[in-house]
Amino acid sequence: MIDAISLLKKYYPAGSDAYAILLKHSQSVAAKATEIARFLPESTVDVTFVIEAALLHDIGIRFTSATTLGCFGDLPYLCHGLKGRELLEAEGLPRHALVCERHIGVGLTAAEIARQELPLPERDMLPTTLEEQIIAYADLFFSKNPASAGLERTPDEVRKSLTRFGTDKVDIFDRWHAMFTNSVFSRPKSASSE
Repeated sequence: MIDAISLLKKYYPAGSDAYAILLKHSQSVAAKATEIARFLPESTVDVTFVIEAALLHDIGIRFTSATTLGCFGDLPYLCHGLKGRELLEAEGLPRHALVCERHIGVGLTAAEIARQELPLPERDMLPTTLEEQIIAYADLFFSKNPASAGLERTPDEVRKSLTRFGTDKVDIFDRWHAMFTNSVFSRPKSASSE
């Protein structure tokens, strides 16, 4: 197991606004992702990886221009996933690095990147593994905006935020929502939890 918090501290000055915002957001996402992962069959999901990667998924924000988050870099905010991939690959964490790149919304296709002329390489950046999907899904529920930090959005609020990107994005969210909420809420309670 890696020490994700120490890795965040390596790239974020202690006591900085960016670190405090990133840590709160990442812990919220990790808690939700872990809850989902623990209710899926153990053979299907790597819970330890989900925890680590959820904590690290936004490690690249510091290098973007997002002043409300205490980030004063040169990159457009959309590039934080790509920068996170670069950082984590340099740390020898290629699997974690892919989570960074693939967690933007419900993912981006090469065609979308080209059509919208986004400042990203023209390749698919879609969550493909179950772990990547869990983290991308959990991330949609939490904003990094300091005014709403730690507050969990409702599924309807998430849908509304995705609508501007297309109904196909909402469809992906709905598919994940059915898969992950069914696994969390349909599991029988043990006698000790009743």
